[in-house]
Amino acid sequence: QVQLVESGGGLVQAGGSLTLSCAVSGRIFSSDAMGWFRQAPGKEREFVTAISWSGGSTTYADSVKGRFTISRDIAKNTVYLQMNSLKPEDTAVYSCAAGSYRSSRPSVYNYWGQGTQVTVSS
Repeated sequence: QVQLVESGGGLVQAGGSLTLSCAVSGRIFSSDAMGWFRQAPGKEREFVTAISWSGGSTTYADSVKGRFTISRDIAKNTVYLQMNSLKPEDTAVYSCAAGSYRSSRPSVYNYWGQGTQVTVSS
């Protein structure tokens, strides 16, 4: 069983930065991957980025490429999402997820955190 707990959300002005953390407990295999997704009110869940747990390969949605950076600290079992140049349209609940391989499809991910709210004011 894997448990994921996000933290670091909050209110920030447009152009500002936030760093989200996702603490992972339980068994993570070297072949696994971690992803970040977001969901704004009235919208479908949207892929943000993903990282392979062992090799560190990453994938980004076009909407965040160049502004967001995903990373992981294997020793701390933690995944981070550094968000820069935030825009009001980045406002959403951000959730981390653990899956068997790196993908933009939510169905690949078996475990999900409860989410953390990010609000970007204009």
